[in-house]
Amino acid sequence: MKKKNVCRKVIALVRRQEAVRQAEALGAADFATTDPAQALPQADLVIFTTPVRAIIRQLGELAAFYKPGAVITDMGSTKQEIAQAMANLPAGVYPVGSHPMCGKEQAGLEAAEATLYEGAPWIVTPLERTPPAAINLIFDLSEAVGAKPRLLAPDRHDKLVAAISHLPHAMATALVLAAQQVAETDPAVWEVAASGFRDTSRVAASDVTMMLDILLTNRAAVGEMLALAQSQLAHLAAALAAGDEAALRKLLEQASQQRKAVYNKG
Repeated sequence: MKKKNVCRKVIALVRRQEAVRQAEALGAADFATTDPAQALPQADLVIFTTPVRAIIRQLGELAAFYKPGAVITDMGSTKQEIAQAMANLPAGVYPVGSHPMCGKEQAGLEAAEATLYEGAPWIVTPLERTPPAAINLIFDLSEAVGAKPRLLAPDRHDKLVAAISHLPHAMATALVLAAQQVAETDPAVWEVAASGFRDTSRVAASDVTMMLDILLTNRAAVGEMLALAQSQLAHLAAALAAGDEAALRKLLEQASQQRKAVYNKG
């Protein structure tokens, strides 16, 4: 937001004094502090960017510092439990959930990229109490950094991202752990690992606390997606065990065509 000149002033509220110095040195904020009393009463828009369970806790803990009329939003990767916490905020502030569908496995200010949001979907999940002006503000913010906003209900958001974000992380975790089991008897597996393994396992390197919060606050939907994935793996295993080339081809072609349909539209 700072590099895109989206806001008149960017204030960073951080946990450690080291992060204050880092934010100012990198030019990520006009002012950084560890004191909510120095940051939040000035803010017309408050954006929570911590892990999901920290967002849920901090929304209420910091409520006394919010400026009357402030819009309160977040960038958490699950939305139902955050929406429940937002519903309990005092009158006079305007909560609206949001989730930019982009990210990196690295965390922290040093991993920040001004172009990260360009072309990415940015999901906006308003509450019943959210006024249109607050929704419009998040739409304007997302468009200003190059993202593509769209509205979703919190429960629908959580079901969809379980399929295309949270399940891939679980699958990447399983992939790395399976290869690790092979490495216990033949460590050369890591020496021959190349781009295919690197690409499919990338998100397994994500921040563990962040992913724990995501999985634990979206347990039901992720569980459903894991069951679907297990079913598909069972189909693959059965076709392979039977040497059924036609069945294997059908599964591989179906996946190939769907993937191309999603990402090769141009």
